[in-house]
Amino acid sequence: MENNFNKHLGNKLKLRRLALGLTQTKVAKAINVTFQQIQKYEKGTNGVSSIRLLQLANYLKVPVNYFFEDFSEYLINADRSIEGHININYNFLVKIYTELNNDQKLKFSKNLQASPIGISKVS
Repeated sequence: MENNFNKHLGNKLKLRRLALGLTQTKVAKAINVTFQQIQKYEKGTNGVSSIRLLQLANYLKVPVNYFFEDFSEYLINADRSIEGHININYNFLVKIYTELNNDQKLKFSKNLQASPIGISKVS
């Protein structure tokens, strides 16, 4: 299971790094490791210590649980809402939304309105 998680975490790390347009070198410098270490993290060759995980989460502006999302062992133990969906970190979503410029917010709102699924508030 540990190797599976290392690969899962590596994939999540790479996805977020690329989404932010960051190089492995830039991420490495931010958390004081070599770019080769970031490569090993992303490939799942090396595990990530808890302090490095916290540093990565802070630098990549995601909650620590971002790295656990969609991992089967995590999902088994995750609390589920009444509708069966995994609880979402709404604070994270609000933070991301507030970082959008006005044009991006307008496009986001239009996409929500066009969505066939619809959005409802879970209490």
